[in-house]
Amino acid sequence: MRCLAPCPSGSYPPESQGSGLCATMELGTLEGSYLDLLNSDVDPLHLYHFYDQMDLAREEEIELSSEPDTDTINCDQFSKLLGDIEGDEETREAYANIAELDQYVFQDAQLEGLSKDLFIEHIGPEEGFGESMEVQAETGQRAQKRCFPEEWPTDPKHRKLATPSRTSLSCLDFPIGPFQVLSALPQGLWQISGTGTGLSSVLIYHGEIPQANQVLPSSSPTVPSLPKSPDRPGSTSPFAPSATDLPSLPEPAMTSRVKETEDTTSPAPSQAGAESPLKLPKWPDTVEQFLHSLRDKYQAKTEGPGGPLVAMELIRARLERGSNKSQERELATPDWVERQLAKGGLAEVLQAASDRRKPRETQVIAVLGKAGQGKSHWARTVSQAWACGQLPQYDFVFYVPCHCLDRPGDTYHLRDLLCPPGLESLVIDDEVFGHIVRRPDRVLLILDAFEELEAQDGLLHGACGPLSLEPCSLRGLLAGLFQQKLLCGCTLLLTARPRGRLAQSLSKADAIFEVPSFSAEQARTYVRHYFEDLGMAGDQDRAFTLLEDQPFLLSHSHSPALCQAMCQLSKALLEQGTGAQLPCTLTGLYVSLLGPAARDSPPGALAGLAKLAWELGRRHQSILQETQFPSVEARTWAVARGLVQPTPGTTEAQLAFPSFLLQCFLGAVWLAQCSEIRDKELPQYLAVTPRKKRPYDNWLESIPRFLAGLVFQPCTHCLGALMGPAVATLVDRKRKVLTRYLKRLQPGILRAGRLLELLHCAHETQEPGIWKHVACQLPAHLSFLGTRLTPPDIYMLGKALETAGQDFSLDLRHTGIEPSGLGSLAGLRCVTHFRAALSDTMALWESLRHRGETQLLQVAEEKFTIEPFKAKSPKDVEDLRNLVQTQRLRSPSGDTTGDLPAIRDLKKLEFALGPVLGPQAFPKLAKILPAFSSLQHLDLDSLSENKIGDEGVLQLSATFPRLKALETLNLSQNSITDVGACKLAESLPSLAQSLLRLSLYNNCICDTGAKSLAQVLPDMVSLRVMDVQYNKFTAVGAQQLAASLRKCPHVETLAMWTPTIPFGVQEHLQQLDARISLR
Repeated sequence: MRCLAPCPSGSYPPESQGSGLCATMELGTLEGSYLDLLNSDVDPLHLYHFYDQMDLAREEEIELSSEPDTDTINCDQFSKLLGDIEGDEETREAYANIAELDQYVFQDAQLEGLSKDLFIEHIGPEEGFGESMEVQAETGQRAQKRCFPEEWPTDPKHRKLATPSRTSLSCLDFPIGPFQVLSALPQGLWQISGTGTGLSSVLIYHGEIPQANQVLPSSSPTVPSLPKSPDRPGSTSPFAPSATDLPSLPEPAMTSRVKETEDTTSPAPSQAGAESPLKLPKWPDTVEQFLHSLRDKYQAKTEGPGGPLVAMELIRARLERGSNKSQERELATPDWVERQLAKGGLAEVLQAASDRRKPRETQVIAVLGKAGQGKSHWARTVSQAWACGQLPQYDFVFYVPCHCLDRPGDTYHLRDLLCPPGLESLVIDDEVFGHIVRRPDRVLLILDAFEELEAQDGLLHGACGPLSLEPCSLRGLLAGLFQQKLLCGCTLLLTARPRGRLAQSLSKADAIFEVPSFSAEQARTYVRHYFEDLGMAGDQDRAFTLLEDQPFLLSHSHSPALCQAMCQLSKALLEQGTGAQLPCTLTGLYVSLLGPAARDSPPGALAGLAKLAWELGRRHQSILQETQFPSVEARTWAVARGLVQPTPGTTEAQLAFPSFLLQCFLGAVWLAQCSEIRDKELPQYLAVTPRKKRPYDNWLESIPRFLAGLVFQPCTHCLGALMGPAVATLVDRKRKVLTRYLKRLQPGILRAGRLLELLHCAHETQEPGIWKHVACQLPAHLSFLGTRLTPPDIYMLGKALETAGQDFSLDLRHTGIEPSGLGSLAGLRCVTHFRAALSDTMALWESLRHRGETQLLQVAEEKFTIEPFKAKSPKDVEDLRNLVQTQRLRSPSGDTTGDLPAIRDLKKLEFALGPVLGPQAFPKLAKILPAFSSLQHLDLDSLSENKIGDEGVLQLSATFPRLKALETLNLSQNSITDVGACKLAESLPSLAQSLLRLSLYNNCICDTGAKSLAQVLPDMVSLRVMDVQYNKFTAVGAQQLAASLRKCPHVETLAMWTPTIPFGVQEHLQQLDARISLR
């Protein structure tokens, strides 16, 4: 931000004030404050000159220098001036105008950093960063010194400056003459003065100005241009200074890392041979060294559990309130076709909210996903991409695992957040730190595994005052970031699980993305790369065979963590060469992986590690210290066997579980074999039935399935193989307790999510009696509306439906089900009807038609239903139109025998788009209404009104001859007037034999419309109920309707109360005919 302070016009002779461009200016008297000046439409060049004409009597409190040619204000006065300007109620508009002026004056790309830096540094004392955290104190002290040049010309008529010896001078050529820039003023103040133009001195505050010796060019009317960038022409602004006329820019003016000097421009003829080329300053050596070290750190490959890399595209997501009564927000589940993939890659993710981002506003981007989906690995690739030069918009990128921040005590500074002490981080000294915070808009801060900070709940919405230089708590530091008190304007990239207290607060993030699951093709790619990296490419086909023999495990290959576990076990089985197969449960998978490690473990080592996993999970943590192990032998064994491993990049003695699922399995091992938990309390940990008080909040979400498997599967091959035969008696008691609990459950009353969890637990038990009991208790109509269905859920549901031996109808809308899973459920013989998103279903049909699976295509078309259908968005209307178009392509001759059952059997259709979208989308609906020949209920009413108007009634009336089965027509709250009522009355005889109920409630029908309806009423022989309440007809219209009602013995009710009819008239009409309702 350049802050311009005009000097008094009296500082110059009268003759100089009337010369130049001012002779032709007719701006009139300019009144108001600085904001009025900034908000005016006056050309900036005129503004600079016109300020010389202003009466500055109202600003006498500003103490100016006594020297006539160097009138200025000191730093305290300057700050006060800024505060007065900012305190005005129109400050935001002022800032916008300043930004526009900034862009107008400094248009070239290489000077963009200077203008923006000035704007950021001096936007206001309470909004900057330097006053809130650790900005060097000596910088502010230097800015207070007055250091005027000793040799200053005293004759204002001959303002020729001598070549300075230790001061920095420069000249800006404008059309009206040269302007001189003096940087030998107090630190941070530049003076620009024009000779013979009547323009007073203008002071520009910036920062410390390095000294330079440049020869001033002679006065010349020519306007040198800025150096031309390769991708844009040079600036033609009259305010654009020549690059050779500017002094060496200070450090804050840099906007990006530039190691080499800029191209030199050709000087004007009058300047040839007199000027040196412009060289942008380099960063300080300490900043350069820190930058190189940071890049080297991110480029180094870290050892971790990531496994092979498979390219995945993030999905744009949003959080919505859950279907239950709780206030928790969950990831919205879009239809499969509606998914918005971030095909632009990392660039699209980081620029997701840039179009809505305001200047100096922190941008928050959240990447959510379940545990084991690869969020942390993706976050590390972001820092590696920056280190390789792929993110030039950022000068600094800091990757921070949140488990390194969760330390007790109030000892946090901002630099501790950027480089936590627990990491192998670099030292940020004062000079580097000041350089970073000076340009927060060029800083990307990555907070990985944000759920690790759940103890800091409320930081996004809690009160946060101005931050001081004193150390503060982690909560206060994070609150300063999210509430834009610290690093205001930076980019925050967070990764977290979609459930949890902190994740719920991220609904207000600027952009939310979701890490998707592996597709079937991506899972195969992962397996192929896994064996290729091990030099076992020849065993790929055998590994695929092992997976395909266990379809349940194959369905779990959508998870990268489980895919890696299956590859590890497949590798071990292939090396044994015994012809063994993969287990059919997740419990068996992890028992097989841990069995060899358990056999050579020190006494009590596995039990101690299991207890640690459970206790950490209760605290929502996954990192443990080396000192927490029961013994050194136990720690050495766990590390050697890969059960724990050092966290990447940390210097402290921290260890982490290779995967979240392994921690869940070990926690279940502890629950299954410990005697500290009473047997009757064990069912609470299955988390199948809701309880007011549960011993844990299901953070270790996979424990119920592992617990059921460990307790019910044969002890000798399961828990006994891990813990020894001594646990057999304890396991038998717990098995009896869980058996009684599971057989008392009623699956028909469980919500969809808990029902799926019960099916998974029953499968893990491998007990035929429990599985049969659960499957046979399923209700005939299963609705999973709004519940996300993963590939394992689809497999388990299909298996349960086949076991039940009865017919089912499924509601699969808003489940995000894959087309392959939708086809597998639709193809089951026990499924008679299914309902899914229209777009997903038609995509499935198209896929089956393309693959030539005609039999499954025919089954999917016959079983699909949309009854009843409610259009709540334009997309719903468009999907319905596409369905009708599909039928027309299927039966081009119009033969009704080829109609799709979904269209042929639709009985009820609701239209509820509201007053804005309703009038726009209804014409599309009216065009396809004739296709629904069996339609009985057409509801065009909405709680927020549809307002289809008279034009909509005209379009609707044209469809009546084709709607022979229509029984209910609701046209309430649609802004229908007499014109629409008359047109409706003309078309109603087409429905005389079928229409039972007609509602025109709360419209604008007057006496003319009421008369038309009264005339057609005797012809409606099937009509039983008519509602015309809250319209605008008077007693005349009411009497006509009452008279017509006497001719209609078949009509049962006529609701006619309207405020425009006198109450006495209404009572009289009701006494004449009791069928008239006044409710």
